[in-house]
This record gives sequence, C-alpha cells and structure tokens, in this order.
Amino acid sequence: MLRYVLDRVKSSVVVLLVVSIITFAVLMIIPGDPAQLILGTEATPEMVQELHAAMGLDRPLYQQYLGWLNDLLHLDMGTSYVYGESVKSLITGSLPVTLSISVFAMIIAVFLAFLFGMLSAIKKNSIIDYFSRSIMQLGTAIPSFWIGMVFIVYFGLKLKLFPVSGFVPLSDNFAGFIKSITLPSVVLAIGETGTLLRIVRSSMLDSLNQDYMDMAKVKGLGARKVYVKYALRGALVAPLTIIGMQFAKLAGGTVVVETIFSLPGLGRLVLSAVEHRDIVLLQGLVMFITAMVIFITLAVDVLIMFINPRIKSFQRGE
Repeated sequence: MLRYVLDRVKSSVVVLLVVSIITFAVLMIIPGDPAQLILGTEATPEMVQELHAAMGLDRPLYQQYLGWLNDLLHLDMGTSYVYGESVKSLITGSLPVTLSISVFAMIIAVFLAFLFGMLSAIKKNSIIDYFSRSIMQLGTAIPSFWIGMVFIVYFGLKLKLFPVSGFVPLSDNFAGFIKSITLPSVVLAIGETGTLLRIVRSSMLDSLNQDYMDMAKVKGLGARKVYVKYALRGALVAPLTIIGMQFAKLAGGTVVVETIFSLPGLGRLVLSAVEHRDIVLLQGLVMFITAMVIFITLAVDVLIMFINPRIKSFQRGE
C-alpha cells in the first residue's frame, strides 16, 4: 500500500509540473499587456517599460517560468496586480468560504443520495424507486443558477429565512454562519444529488445480485446487517469515487453560485482574475486548485483501498 501511495505521489508531481507548464504558456499568450492594464490607458511607454522590468516581463519566457516555478516551490505565489496583496493571502481568505459551502453541500448530497439510492435499490420498481428516479432527473436537469434565484426570491426575500448575499465567518457568529451558507449549499447539493443517487442505486443493485448476498440471506441475518454491512460495503467503491470527484470540483471553485449569492470564495476570485487579466493571481489559483484536486483524489483512492480488500489485494499482486 505504501508503494502504491508513493507511486501516486510521484505521478501527482508530474501532473503538477505539466499543469504548471501549460498554465504558464497559455496565460502568457493571452492578448493584453498586464503592465498596461495596471497603469491604465494614460500611462506613457516609458512607464510601461519600467513596470515590465519590475515585473520581470522583459526576461525570456523560460527564465520567467523557472523563476515562477522556484517561487512556487518556496510557497511564494507572487503578488496580485489588481488587489496589491499576496496571492497566498487572497487564497487563504477565500478558501474558507468555498470549503464551507462545498462541505455542507456534500453532506446534504451524500445523505440524500445514500438514503434514496439504497431504498430505491432495495425496493426496486416501487413508489420510492420511481420517486428516486425523478430526483435523479430533476437534480441533473435544472440549472443551478435558476434554483439559486428561486431560493433567493422565496426563502430570502419573501420568507426572509436566510440572507441572500454575503458570508459570515464561523468565528464571528455560528448561527449567522449556518444561515449564510445554507441556501448556496442546498443549491449545490441539488445539482450533485442526482448524479450520486444514480451511482448509489446502480452500485447497490449490483451488490444485491452478488452470490454472497444470497449466502447472507440463507444464514438468516437481519435486514440491517444484510443491507448495511454486506450490500452497502460492497457498493461503496463507485459512490466514494464520485463523491471525491464532486467534492474536488466544488472545492475548486463554484463560480455561478458564489456570484449569485455574492460570496467571496475561490470561484469569484477566479472570475475577478480573469476579468482583470491578473496573470499572477490566475497562475496561483490554477496551481492551488490543481494541487487540491489531486490531494482529494489521492485521499479518496487510499480510503477505497481500506474499505475494499479486493483492491488492496490487487495492489499487492495477489
């Protein structure tokens, strides 16, 4: 298992290196002069040239890349052109917002998907099964921005149960924190529940058709032990993989939801960096999000190995 983890870490480092090259190259060829954007249209050519030199943009591209990569290795992502702050501090300030709504959304989605997915598989072709299938279709078909606007109008403006914008840090007010993340988290959860529910249902159906399930029933084991200990455990691999992918996607920035609810998270930070062509900030965000996605994926793979002994045996070559 240790060898497997080390191999994955090595491949992750290679992926990060490739992503860094692609990110640097793509952002360098995007039209527009960062120095000109910072100084404005009234800046003289001499002023632009001086800022070029100060930013290191007058050096060859390979020297710029190697210098940027060296700074990354020392956890220095540079300073944002637009905000005038270090990229690290901007990410640190935005990350709690995105993680809060992502974690809360995944908790809701996992609970609903496993509840209805298991019931749908156990009670196949029943009313609960048809209801679960409807949830699958609605969750994947309805756009998140439309759900967000409906929630804002009904739960925020009409019933006044939740704030329609802004974020309250957990350290300031727990109740305010929960209220500020509830609506955006539910909107995100609706979009993720449909896909995850479908995977849970199909995995449970496959697990229920295995030979060991017939043996468990013949032994006279209780329904809870049969469905939870045996069927669910055998059906966890695919759902856990999807959960990891979904959480990595959400944690990487939820631009639409954060924009609708005016949340200062990673998604809005990415949007702002793109709008202002803040190359330094964009480069730092891309590398940070990529590293976070790789870490989450690796953690999920290791967790699956612990849960499913067959994968562990396969890695040992048994």
